[in-house]
Amino acid sequence: MNGGGAGTRPVIGLLTDFDLRDWYVGAMKGVIASIAPHAMILDITHGIRPGGIREAAFALRASYQCFPKGSVIVVVVDPGVGSERNALVVKTGNYSFVAPDNGVLSFVLEVEPPESVHVVENIELMRQPVSATFHGRDVFAPVGAHLAQGVALESFGAKTETWGSLPWPAS
Repeated sequence: MNGGGAGTRPVIGLLTDFDLRDWYVGAMKGVIASIAPHAMILDITHGIRPGGIREAAFALRASYQCFPKGSVIVVVVDPGVGSERNALVVKTGNYSFVAPDNGVLSFVLEVEPPESVHVVENIELMRQPVSATFHGRDVFAPVGAHLAQGVALESFGAKTETWGSLPWPAS
């Protein structure tokens, strides 16, 4: 995955509910830069209300098409961190997404149908040790960076045909 086309810097977009008043976003960017030093890291927003999955899903759908085709978008709005929920890597025709399996990708996958969805299982592609409470740094950021570096989807884990979804808001 060479985000933005062959011969260009990979692009990684970040969307979180971390805010910018602490070190969390900086730590994620540091992990990404350690794995993919030539990647361009762009912020979508870090101002999602804590645990605001629906808000994040809407922000993602409203913004992802502003990124170059081939970009990797990492979403970390994860009230289920530390639970049994899966982390997913999703490839569509134009983009790749890394996110918790909590429905946050629902709205974007309505307009960007997935070509392949994989559960993140390969601990060699995660930062060790994996914290029980900071999967943004230890799972999602390194997976996004490895994806931007061209690691094959199959390397992350098993393919899945099911994932969480949210209904589109009624009019």
